[in-house]
Amino acid sequence: MTNHGSLTSTAAPAKADAEACTASDVLVIPDSPLARDVLDLVTSTESVAVANHSVRSWLFARLLARHRGIDLDRELAPELLFHACVLHDIGLTDSGDRHQRFEVDGADLAAEFLTGKGMAAKDVDAVWEAIALHTSVGIAQRLGLLTELTHLGSGIDFDLDSACITDAQAAEIHRAYPRHSSTTAMADEIIAQARRRPEKSLPYTLAAAQIRERETPPYTTALEASANAGRWGN
Repeated sequence: MTNHGSLTSTAAPAKADAEACTASDVLVIPDSPLARDVLDLVTSTESVAVANHSVRSWLFARLLARHRGIDLDRELAPELLFHACVLHDIGLTDSGDRHQRFEVDGADLAAEFLTGKGMAAKDVDAVWEAIALHTSVGIAQRLGLLTELTHLGSGIDFDLDSACITDAQAAEIHRAYPRHSSTTAMADEIIAQARRRPEKSLPYTLAAAQIRERETPPYTTALEASANAGRWGN
C-alpha cells in the first residue's frame, strides 16, 4: 500500500518505496493495478469536489474500522472497501448518468468496470450492493461489513458520527483532499441529473428530497445546512 497524496495537491508524489513507507498511515490507499485504475477512473471523470469526497470516504471508513477494532485484512479485503468507497458516486459522472437513481446507476457502472478488469463475480456483487445502498440509512448497516463501512465512511464526510476521527487525522485528510464545497457540489450534480431525467428522482429518494429542498425556502438542502454548521464545513 502507498500514499497517492492529494487529487489536487501540489506536493510531489513519493519517489520510491522507502519514501512511501514513511508517509502518514492516515492517507494510505491500496497500491495495486486495479486500485490505480479505479482512482484514475474517478479522478478523470468526477468533479474534483466529488472525487476528493470519494477518497475521503475510504480514508474515514478505514479509520472507523480501526476505531472499532476491525481487522480489515482478516474480516474484509481492504481493496473491496476501497473500490466501494472510491466508486460510490461514480453515478454522478457523464458515463454514469443513465435512467435509474444515481446510486444504482453508479453501482451498475462500477460493476461493469470491475468485471472488465477481471474481478470475481462475488466481489463485484458485494461492491455493487455497497454502492447501490450507500444512502440507504437503516438498511446499509444491516447488510454486512462492506456495505456498512461504505455507508458510514461516506456519512462521516458529512460529519455524521465523526467522533471516531481525531482533529489531527481530519486535518491531514482535508489538507490532502480539500473539500471544495463538496456537499453543495454533490447536491448540484444530483439535482441536475434528476431534473434532466425525472426517473432518477423517485419519491423518497435522496434526489427527490434534494430537489424539493432546493425549491422551497431557505432553498438549500438539509445536507448543505448540516455541513455548513458541522465540524468539517461544506
